[in-house]
Amino acid sequence: MSAPIPAKSAPERIVLEGRYVRLEPLAANHAADIFEISSMPGGAERYRWLFSTAPETLAEVEARIADTTWGENRYVAVVDQASGKVVGQQGWMRIRPEHGSIEIGGVYWGLPMARTPLATEALYLFARHAFDDLGYRRFEWKCNDRNEPSKAAATRFGFQYEGLFRQDMILKGESRDTAWFSMIDKDWPALRAEYERWLSPDNFGPDGMQRTKLVTRG
Repeated sequence: MSAPIPAKSAPERIVLEGRYVRLEPLAANHAADIFEISSMPGGAERYRWLFSTAPETLAEVEARIADTTWGENRYVAVVDQASGKVVGQQGWMRIRPEHGSIEIGGVYWGLPMARTPLATEALYLFARHAFDDLGYRRFEWKCNDRNEPSKAAATRFGFQYEGLFRQDMILKGESRDTAWFSMIDKDWPALRAEYERWLSPDNFGPDGMQRTKLVTRG
């Protein structure tokens, strides 16, 4: 049995281009759009399960971005290619090139991304970069076990449930059990093909609705 191969490197400050979204390293010029989507009706509710809370001012968003370094965690803005507006953000976490393992976390996908291909492509671009460009063996997703939408999303995207870390942390004054999910390199070729099939413009009608569902389970 051959020895496992480490990943090439941690993700660098580059732009990842897709058909529907563009992922850019998070910067000060993204603050106004992030504050706008966070302030929409229902926007604050999407912070319920995150480490951060909904920002109350633009200055607060600007300060958060200024405090975010491209280091232990590396955040990107999700830009809608059609409008040029930032519609969400996500981050690289638990970056361990020596083990070939990396996580997507800190995910805030705003309401403009709901029920559109934008979120799926934002996830796909991370997975493709991790596996195909950087040579990672493992791509992780974790969430509060009470966060049913996040667990459903992980399953839809093709992550496999691995187990529960009971009383893993205290977050916002509450005990959190953490659900762990992953996809690994041997899963990726079939998942990549299905993502690319689903994301094809042919799969969407004139109203933007999908013609077929994403199928990540045999």
